Amino acid sequence: MIKAILIVNNHGEPRVIKFYEAISDAEGQKVIRDCFSSVSRRSDGVCNFLEGKDIPYWREKDGEEVKLVYRHYATLYFIFVVDSSESELGILDLIQVFVETLDKCFENVCELDLIFHSDKVHYILDEIVMGGMVLETNIGKIIEAITEANKLEKMDDGSGK
Repeated sequence: MIKAILIVNNHGEPRVIKFYEAISDAEGQKVIRDCFSSVSRRSDGVCNFLEGKDIPYWREKDGEEVKLVYRHYATLYFIFVVDSSESELGILDLIQVFVETLDKCFENVCELDLIFHSDKVHYILDEIVMGGMVLETNIGKIIEAITEANKLEKMDDGSGK
């Protein structure tokens, strides 16, 4: 199961945060800080997986085994916190699907798209992952759902175009 999805820039500033389990604001900030500091120290040549025991927040939680699976694209880190039942390669593929979908929706997605269109980014993310479970990995179907939602939104606005 996916526990959290974090998109953080190179300076550690969160851009998209989605937790799939109850967590306090203070704990959430600690998770973001710990995850970013752990992945940002690693060179680009190493693997994109980290064991949770290497992250201070999860080291303090007894018995909870998690992994960080991440990709670094330009100025953004896409970090997925998952439990031990998830496949690291499957999550790397899921990150790629998410990034490609964002690219298609925003035409060369950048950090500003995530900031100024956070509602659309969260909608895209909800088409891919809901409640910590993967719903869809087919980019075509995800884009189709987003296009349909955009049509409904335009009709609701009264523009009808």
